[in-house]
Amino acid sequence: MYPQLFKLPFLDVTVKSYGLMMVIGFMAAVTVIRRLSRSFTPDPQLITNAALYALIGGVVGARLFYVIHYLAEFEGAWHKVFAIWEGGLELLGGVVLAVTIILLYLAYHKLPMRRYLDALAVGLLLALALGRIGCFLNGCCWGRPTSLPWGVRFPYNSLAYNSQINPNPQRNRPEPYLELPRDEYLGFTAENGKWYPKPFEELTEEQRYEVTKGKYRCLPVHPTQLYSSAMGGLLCLLVYLFWRGANKAEKAAKRNRFLFKPGQTFALMFIVYGVARFFMEFLRDDNPFEHGPWTMRVIYVIYRGGTVSQNISIYLVLLGLILMVVFAGLKSDTSVEEASAKLQN
Repeated sequence: MYPQLFKLPFLDVTVKSYGLMMVIGFMAAVTVIRRLSRSFTPDPQLITNAALYALIGGVVGARLFYVIHYLAEFEGAWHKVFAIWEGGLELLGGVVLAVTIILLYLAYHKLPMRRYLDALAVGLLLALALGRIGCFLNGCCWGRPTSLPWGVRFPYNSLAYNSQINPNPQRNRPEPYLELPRDEYLGFTAENGKWYPKPFEELTEEQRYEVTKGKYRCLPVHPTQLYSSAMGGLLCLLVYLFWRGANKAEKAAKRNRFLFKPGQTFALMFIVYGVARFFMEFLRDDNPFEHGPWTMRVIYVIYRGGTVSQNISIYLVLLGLILMVVFAGLKSDTSVEEASAKLQN
């Protein structure tokens, strides 16, 4: 786990692994989107501009969704809402606001919206694959304990470790996974009753051994961050192949009546990601099962026994299916050939 990679020389600025992977994912996504849309893009700079606006909106949306999700943690300390450097971003919230901004941007410039969204779908999944590596380095989005040989042990005082030493009623876990002696290791207790151990530097040599190699070390957990990264890569490839097949079918004038229409690659992204994320939640151990604060209860309509992300995943699948049908019935917007002709004029 490497939440902080290094410090910039001559500056008291630490490069965070999560932020760095977000930037790498963003740059990779922009590169892919520019390449896939070059046949119908009048000005490649439009893609870069849209991506920059979407990046800002994505960060705001991800933070806003996290604050709503964990509203109780900010009561009485509302200034922490803006402390993004302390962690706390929800990917789904970022995607929702980023896509909304892109739609408004495309509509404002009167661009072939569905074709841009198809290219965006491939780029978003690539960004997801890279961004989840940042989650692994940061130690967030951890998985449930496992006995599988590839289980990962996170260090003492990490997010996963502190979760294991506490009971979690919101996860239907009345007892902690790991019985760390509270009287010996107590650092402080939060207002919600959750306790945190002392810093590693304050432990005795014997205590350090127990929490690193002994009976109190972190239980191995599913590396769900890496699962999600691999999942993002596979889904990116799947969606790209669908997009490629749609373009070949259009050029050969063999497009199916109900498939391979502009916009359906974007719709497919919602379907495949929603299904994959729904099942991934069964392996994660960080999101609560309960209904959460009143601001989130509206989400728990279909699957009341699940997490927020599982319910949103169901909505994403339904949205993707609806968009598939809607886009199948729409006439094609600017074709590749028409866009190319405009590009040349």
